Amino acid sequence: MLAAAVAIGVAQLVAGLTAPASSPVLAVGQAAIDLTPLPVKNFAISTFGTADKTVLLGGILVVLALYAAVVGIVAVRRLAFGMWGLGLFAFIGLWAALTRPGSTADYLWPTLAGAAAGAFTLARLTDAARRLSAPPARPRPQPGPSTDRPAPETLTPPDLPVPPAASEPGTGSSFTFLPDPDDQGPPRGPARRRFLVGSGIAAAAAVAGTVAGRELATRRSVTLARGALRFPRPAVAAPPLPAGSDLHIPGLSSFITPNNTFYRVDTALLLPQVDPSTWQLRIHGMVQREVTITFAELLRRPLIEAYVTLTCVSDPVGGPYVGNAKWLGARLADLIRQARPRAGASQLLCTSVDGFTSGTPLQVVLDGRDALLAVAMNGTALPVEHGFPARMVVPGLYGYVSATKWVTDIEVTTFADATAYWATRGWSQQAPIKTESRIDVPATGSTLRPGPTQVAGVAWAQHKGVAAVEVRVDRGAWHEARLAAVPGIDTWRQWVFQWQATPGDHMIEARATDKTGYTQTAVQAQPAPNGASGYPSAAVTVRSS
Repeated sequence: MLAAAVAIGVAQLVAGLTAPASSPVLAVGQAAIDLTPLPVKNFAISTFGTADKTVLLGGILVVLALYAAVVGIVAVRRLAFGMWGLGLFAFIGLWAALTRPGSTADYLWPTLAGAAAGAFTLARLTDAARRLSAPPARPRPQPGPSTDRPAPETLTPPDLPVPPAASEPGTGSSFTFLPDPDDQGPPRGPARRRFLVGSGIAAAAAVAGTVAGRELATRRSVTLARGALRFPRPAVAAPPLPAGSDLHIPGLSSFITPNNTFYRVDTALLLPQVDPSTWQLRIHGMVQREVTITFAELLRRPLIEAYVTLTCVSDPVGGPYVGNAKWLGARLADLIRQARPRAGASQLLCTSVDGFTSGTPLQVVLDGRDALLAVAMNGTALPVEHGFPARMVVPGLYGYVSATKWVTDIEVTTFADATAYWATRGWSQQAPIKTESRIDVPATGSTLRPGPTQVAGVAWAQHKGVAAVEVRVDRGAWHEARLAAVPGIDTWRQWVFQWQATPGDHMIEARATDKTGYTQTAVQAQPAPNGASGYPSAAVTVRSS
């Protein structure tokens, strides 16, 4: 286990010096994400939420520790077998690193350096462990001084047998047991010290390598570049928020979701650090003219501000993976039209710097909605975890087909010719957001007092608009809630209903109706393959005292 820790620490250090994404633990983690079957992915998301990546990395380290313990046991018995076990570890790390999108020759060095350091440590500690666990020395008899006078030589016939190897009663002779120089093991004290010193050095090296590697990776952070950005005045500013857009009810989601609480769902174990000075977007494929644009050129284009609510397809009914923000960016439709798509094109296959792909319907981007190549969020440059320096924002589509972060490539193609990341894993290729609602207050499990009680939440039907929200209690009649004002049809909408609570246990449900006349369905469906459905509910207890 110490040898494995050294290998990981050295690999982390070398990855920090070369390419942070080439760390074998991170590479294996990304490979695990890519290869995990859809039911397991769904279980991880539903069980661990946004902590799923932390759980994955923790699981990898636990498995690695168990594997390393077995390798160590084998190595003490026969070092060659332990080295083969270490070699398998290195092979998996190399395979995972070299199969990552954008991998280069630099991706070799962390795993190779880590494996070499691990092999050296394993050999040294194995030798020390053998010395420490060597069997005790086997004693052999040596003649000692006799307590009796020897018999005269003339009285001992020459053909008498040799005296026994140990003193026998009445023989008058004795023997002392001394260690055999050919059989004795090392002294226990020095062997123990050697093992403990070697273990301490290994542990220190593992910690130092890991910490230094993280520090080096952090120095590549784009925080300074992000903070230095200044955006031009938007060509089209977002309209002022109308009075009453936020009801300011305790526990109710605010109309604007702060950047630090906006949900994050992606496949990146290591956040890509993309320098805006080197970023560029390539638009190609079924086009008459290939387009490449730099970040500086992007900022010189007319920039549009728009309030847009994003929703993740993995959001369960009443779940947390939905948020609303004010985005700033260039119109994606203008960029695509500049490339002049050819007849028959139906999909924009958008690729992130880390290799993730999403498939966005071309017609949706071109139909006039505020589809953006966004550079800012709520008045500041995009946070790194939300796609800095540029990402896609397309109202009305679940994020996995419309909201590629760290986007660097857009291929104009067809749904028949190219399949995006999540579509290859069983999710629908085209995924319009379903009309949904959520109850924020009271929270399920709450204990309330009788009397007037506010039931409040949010509803969304991006690019259709929310027309009404209704609430019912204990499957009784539906009652219309009061809606907050909104600046447009691409955002969620707050709502509130005044309920006269009575003592007892109650079930509160809600449903939304969009401006096309469609009412949220009661049919329950899981998120896969195209979004969850059903009524959100909150079970509460009302007590009179």
